[in-house]
Formats: sequence, C-alpha cells, structure tokens
Amino acid sequence: MEPQATSQPVVFTTQTQYPLPTQKFMIPTTWKRYQLSQLVNKALSLDKPVPFDFLVRGEVLRGTLNEWCAEHGIGEEETLEVEYIESIMPPQKMSDFPHEDWVSSVSCKILGHFTTASYDGHIRIFDYSKQLISSTMAHAAPITSVCIISSENESTYIVASSSQDLTAAITQVTLSQSPSTPSTSKVLASLHLHTSTVSSVSSNPLGTHLITASWDGLIGVWDSNVPSSDEVPEPTLTERDRKKRRRVDDGSKPRRKAPLNVMKSHTARVSKALFGVGQEKKAFSCGFDSTVRTWDTEYGVCEHTISASEKPFLDIALTPDGNSALAVSTDRTMTLYDLRTSQTSLSSSKASFSHPATPSCVAASEANSHQVVTGGYDGVVRVWDLRSTKGAMATCKAWEGTKKVLGVDWRRGVVGVAGEGGLEVWKVGEEAS
Repeated sequence: MEPQATSQPVVFTTQTQYPLPTQKFMIPTTWKRYQLSQLVNKALSLDKPVPFDFLVRGEVLRGTLNEWCAEHGIGEEETLEVEYIESIMPPQKMSDFPHEDWVSSVSCKILGHFTTASYDGHIRIFDYSKQLISSTMAHAAPITSVCIISSENESTYIVASSSQDLTAAITQVTLSQSPSTPSTSKVLASLHLHTSTVSSVSSNPLGTHLITASWDGLIGVWDSNVPSSDEVPEPTLTERDRKKRRRVDDGSKPRRKAPLNVMKSHTARVSKALFGVGQEKKAFSCGFDSTVRTWDTEYGVCEHTISASEKPFLDIALTPDGNSALAVSTDRTMTLYDLRTSQTSLSSSKASFSHPATPSCVAASEANSHQVVTGGYDGVVRVWDLRSTKGAMATCKAWEGTKKVLGVDWRRGVVGVAGEGGLEVWKVGEEAS
C-alpha cells in the first residue's frame, strides 16, 4: 500500500474580485499552484477559469505545500492562511522600435502611439504599426525625460521634455491624419531655472502645471502656459553671436519661461519629482541624498522627509491611491514607503524588493494597485506584486547583450521599455477597462 498523503488545514483569503466564503480546506500537501488554482476556480464556479497565484506569509508558493511547510518549520496541525491573487501571464514581446541613439524615456499615454525621448535631442511619436509619425528636435543635448501634458484635440498634443542642456521644453505636436499631410511640431517654450542637467519633468493630471528636477538640487514648479513674451532674459551675447543669431532668428523662437516656485531642500542631485495623485498642491521627489521628500508646491516648502541610509534614489513612482511611493536605488532595491506616516526614517518603509542589478526606473500599473514594473541596468524588466517581496512575478529581457533599461511606462496592459537598445513594447497584464 502507498503511504497516505498528508493534508494541511488552509484558509483562503483574497483582495481580488473573486472572494470565497471563509471556510477551512484540508489540502493535500503534495499540491502546487496549479491544483490550488483549480480548487479555487471550482469553488467559485466561474464560467471562464481565472489563473491564480498563492501567497503564504507574503511569499509566492513556487513548489508544493509540503516543501513550503518543511522550509518554514510548519507542523501538519497548523492552519495556514493562503492569499490568492490573479496570476501575471508571462510578458509577450509585441514589437521593437530601433533608434540610432539611446532612448531615455517613453510615454504610452497617447492611445495607439508611443512617445520616445532620445539622446539625439529628438522627441519621436510612433504608431502601433511602427510608423514614425512625428520627429521633433526639441533639445541640443540628450533628453532625459518626456511626458504628455495635454491634448488640444484628437491629433494635437502638448508635450514636455527635460534635457542635459539645462532646460525643459514645451512642444506642440500635431499628428498627421492622412498620408498626404505631414505631421507638424513646434517648440513653444523653454523653461529656464536650472544650472545643471534637468533630470525629469512631470505634468499634473489636468495639464496645468509642470514640475522639474535637476542635478543642481533644485525643483522647479511651472504653469504650462506659453507666455506672450520672454520671462527670462537672453544671456548677454557677443557682437558676433548677435549677428549670427539675427540671421537664424525667424521670429518664432521658443518663449523663455520662468518658474512659479523654486523648491530647495535636497542636498544632492534630484532624480525625479512628480505631483501627488489627486493632490494638485502636493509633490514628491527623490534624490542622490538618499531622501524621499513631500512638498507643498503652493508655498514651495518641504513638508516631510523620509531619510534612508546610503540609498541614492534614481526614480520614484506613486501607487494609484497616492498613499505610497516606490523608490528605486543604486543599492539594488526598490522600497515601498508609506507617504501618510509622520516618521522621517526607514520606519515608514513598508517593504523592500531586491534586484540582481541596479533598478533604474519604476512604473505602477493603472489596472492593478498591487503591481509595478521596474527596469534595470541588466536589461531585465521585472513585474512585481507588492504583496510578495521575495521575487518578481514575471520578467522579460529587453534586447540582446547587456543594454541598460533607462525608462518604463505601463498603460492599458502595455509596457514601453526605453534604453540603450531603443524602444521595445511588451504586453504585460490585462488591458484596463
């Protein structure tokens, strides 16, 4: 006779839209994820099966229940609380968009299009069929980030970019609606404040304001209006430069904008600054001084500082509810911080996620409040569930070799991956309804 299989008492919990009535199940300890998923589907009587993953004490179940219990010293009598979450399907590569130079940033905000910012100073917009719809020389130096401010109509968009040329820019792009008419674009304004590389520019949801971060340690707050005349004077030119400028000046130069507010507190490079979720007068930033800061943009003051120990931060993203921040650091971690806490140190850290290589960028899912994606210097994009700190739920490798990922954006079930290999587009998760 075969030895009788042992069973473990299990109670299932979930935060998904598929809850089960609370009850205790006796689960064979030889079961893995697949059998558990079948059981939950059967108990739910779903018309269409939904694949689930299972978290035991915040750790994704990779092997059998028996293996997990043995590893953690759990006896047969102990009731395990097992949380089930919707599985993340393996990412599928959709297409790639080669660029002649590195791509620092990508936005998937315009429906059916991808907007890229490149080290060659150009903002490019492609459609899903890989057609280059628009190309704008917005800066004379590498662009560090790009964001869509607003749309004036179905084909005209206002785009912001930041650059190593010490400025940010506001550009108007009108996409062609037919093959016979070309797309048009024009740089409307340049934003003047910073004395070093402008590392990021972000828009508020309404598109009325912008925020810039710079290696000079400053953060600028701007309105997105284009002034009728220069707000910042031109630098003093030599007679030779003046004659040269007169020859090329056709009267349509970008207006030189000044900031509404300048925010100072960071003691080193500021990597990223962005507005709060649903909080027009709140902003958040991270920097090489190992801090995550909360700002009042109206008064230009730092309201709160989370200080980490030796964690130069490279990028920050907010969870959809705006209550938490995800910051990636050169110490090869992504840390989840509670923005509502009054603590000023690591006690506001809710979880930490280790990476094999430095994570350079992070983006939160619009569709699932628990999921985020990071890109790393090892060329790997990792999909995380914030309830599971032990490892990524899914990964995909961008490009051949060891080309770094420099920027990611995740919208409508599509992740745009920007980096040293150009742009790649991957299907990750379900499209938000």
